[in-house]
Order: sequence, then C-alpha cells, then structure tokens
Amino acid sequence: MKRFVLTAAVAICAATPVLAQQSAQTATAEFVGKDGKETGRAALTAGKDGVLIEAEVTGLPPGTWVAFHVHETGECDATHGHESAGGHFNPGKTEHGFLAANGPHAGDMPNQYVGSDGVMRAQVFNSFIRLDDDTTGVRGRALMIHAKSDDNRSQPTGDAGERLACAPIR
Repeated sequence: MKRFVLTAAVAICAATPVLAQQSAQTATAEFVGKDGKETGRAALTAGKDGVLIEAEVTGLPPGTWVAFHVHETGECDATHGHESAGGHFNPGKTEHGFLAANGPHAGDMPNQYVGSDGVMRAQVFNSFIRLDDDTTGVRGRALMIHAKSDDNRSQPTGDAGERLACAPIR
C-alpha cells in the first residue's frame, strides 16, 4: 500500500507542471446578453501563431450574420449595453476592418452566421492575438457579438451595431 501511495504522489507531482502549462494555454469566456443573463460560452486555445476561439451563443437574431470582435476591456455591464468593454482591441493602432488600407485591428474577426435556432456556433482562428502577451494578449479583455454584420471598412467599428452579447476572457 505504501508503494502505491508513493507512486501516486510522484505521478501527481510530475504532472503538475504539465497541468499548469495547459491552463496557461487555454482560457474561457462566459457570454452575457443584453438582459444580463448567461447566453453562452467560448473556449480559447493558444496556438503557435494565434488563438483558436470556439464559441456557442444563444438568443441571437435567427438567420443573420453578426459581427464578432475582441474588445479592449474585460467588463461586460449589460445595464449600459456592454459599453464597459470599451472599443475594439487595437494594440497596433491600425484602421478597422479586413478591407481597410491600414487594417485590421487585432480584435477584428470574420462575421459569424446565426442559425435559424438563434444560436451562433463558431470556430475562429485569430493570428493577430495571443492569450498572454504584453502587447497582443487577450486574457482580461472581452469577446463581443454585435447586432449587424461588420462591413470591414467603416471606422472605427465596421458599422456593426448594438452590442448583443459580451464575454470577459478569463
């Protein structure tokens, strides 16, 4: 019995750095809708050259394209329309949009489609961001879903409309 306990303790100690490394490579984000209620979640995973964001959010306008961005502050106060999340994450001080001459912002991502059930299911790889980095890190910032699609040109927000769902990245 003593041998088993010692073996288990050694295995746990050996695995601890691996677990710490895995948690540093992932983050989560819980979406809050305009009414302040939870509407979905996202999992973020660090890759070699960016971050994979996998999200599922309910209660969105069915059959529409919506803008999906990273915003600069990880505050999602629904009572004020999620304005507490600030503007788009833009550490490079570039123009907004993939079609802008001097764009895009690091927080710009492709529009996402909401199915007829009102659920947005997305897998987006953003090569402009990192999870934990002094300049491009997004942990502590927020994911945002807007009411309209992003036109990828208009400054500074792509004419994306109202903020429907916001999720602090933890």
